[in-house]
Amino acid sequence: MSVAMAAQLADRGPLWRDLLAKTLVALVSLAILFAAWVVYAVGQALFGACLVIVALAFFAIYGFRQFYFARFIFPGAAAVLLFILFPVLYTIYLGFTNYSSFNLLTFERAQNVLLSSRIIDEETRRPFALVSEGDQYRVFLPQGEAGFLSEATALDGEPASLAAEPVDSAPQTTLEMRDVVALRDPLSQVEVTLPDQTVLRASGLREFAYVQPEYELVEDEKLSNTQTGEILTPDQDIGFYLREDGTRVTPGWRVFIGTDNFERIFQSQGIRGPLVGIFIWTVGFAVGSTILCFSLGLFLATILQWEHMRFRAAYRILLILPYAVPAFISILVFRGLFNQNFGEINLILNALFGIRPAWFTDGFLARAMLLIVNVWLGYPYMMLLGMGFLQAVPQEQKKAAILEGAGALRVFFTITLPQILPPFLPLLLATFAFNFNNIVLILLLTTGGPDIPGTVIPAGQTDILGSFTFRMAFMDSGQQFGLAGAITLIIFLVVTLIAYANFVAMRRAQKGAVL
Repeated sequence: MSVAMAAQLADRGPLWRDLLAKTLVALVSLAILFAAWVVYAVGQALFGACLVIVALAFFAIYGFRQFYFARFIFPGAAAVLLFILFPVLYTIYLGFTNYSSFNLLTFERAQNVLLSSRIIDEETRRPFALVSEGDQYRVFLPQGEAGFLSEATALDGEPASLAAEPVDSAPQTTLEMRDVVALRDPLSQVEVTLPDQTVLRASGLREFAYVQPEYELVEDEKLSNTQTGEILTPDQDIGFYLREDGTRVTPGWRVFIGTDNFERIFQSQGIRGPLVGIFIWTVGFAVGSTILCFSLGLFLATILQWEHMRFRAAYRILLILPYAVPAFISILVFRGLFNQNFGEINLILNALFGIRPAWFTDGFLARAMLLIVNVWLGYPYMMLLGMGFLQAVPQEQKKAAILEGAGALRVFFTITLPQILPPFLPLLLATFAFNFNNIVLILLLTTGGPDIPGTVIPAGQTDILGSFTFRMAFMDSGQQFGLAGAITLIIFLVVTLIAYANFVAMRRAQKGAVL
């Protein structure tokens, strides 16, 4: 074999691998583009645009060698785009719309819902039965001892208009109700015309009646009531059809309303009042939980450092146990323990002091209960960190301070704490951020209650901003997604400012520690 042929064979392998790789990249890109088209078809244009960006970036990065450097960061960047940036942008967008349980649809779908509304003439209601004749069926409408029997039809889902003739007696065999239920969809496409030209349609599983549309479409997308002649006019500013007296007709549709949600937040006392109180409590809850968890955890870690304490290992295991139990289980257990009538805590307090605190109905006690439970859940983490950081403090400095006559508290606050606080700061900031949005504890323990009186939206005295927004969007009967999105944007801006202030404070503290 010549040298040239060997070189050609050697190059053929990489060529085929390159073609196969590019084919796979093209197929994956087409699959993502198809998913984007499907998402766009169901009305999620923004998410579809994000998928298109991901598909094009995937094809460019993995299909061409000049973008090889980006292959390592593409998965993370795509995840950030789809699961962080898109939800944030979509939530911000919702804040400028009227999206709610009354405005879920598009204009076309809302119009179709109204046009599909039917009015049933009660005087024409009559039972019916189905008669099977091989692959076809007849509709029997009884009247007295006899009735009317329609022409035969296949009930294949196609619209059918059947004429009915009077018969002297009822059919001997009719279908059972379970068989009629199985044919309810094609049966809804059938209309039966009686000899007097009355047209009947299925109005239920057991009855036929005269059914007419409640509305019909007229000019300029308006709807006319077929019975009263009243005109419904679409208002694209609020997303509802309006009657002549100005009342709204549901369902509505989604429209862009600008800053109306934000104006409602700041102008309505029923929203602004509880929102301010909830924000103050959220900050207090996050700060209080962080300080109490840090203090208790560090206190226990310091005690467990005492070399002469017996059974230290057993104490350490017992104190870490709350960290090993899933949080939601502990929260539900505490919900039972704090039960006002049958909880063990109130039974003990009643036996010792004759009191039964109203943990779930008194706002102050409910907040205190939240702090107690959150400290129980959070102190083991701080204790474990404290035990590790305390090992890094030089013992020689402590011994020198003791020889100089310093007490244990002075040694701790002048030598130990200043040395372990700088590495603790990032963890304290993370704990603050976690507790600022700790809606699991709120929803499982108090559900935000007790409620704040006089509000126009669901708000409780133990609600934090996250649970308050969650209840408004998913637990309120109105499901005000647009208003929740506006409040979420405000929360996002506030949290961003707090995070930036914490970052600046932490950086200054670290510089001071270095100096």
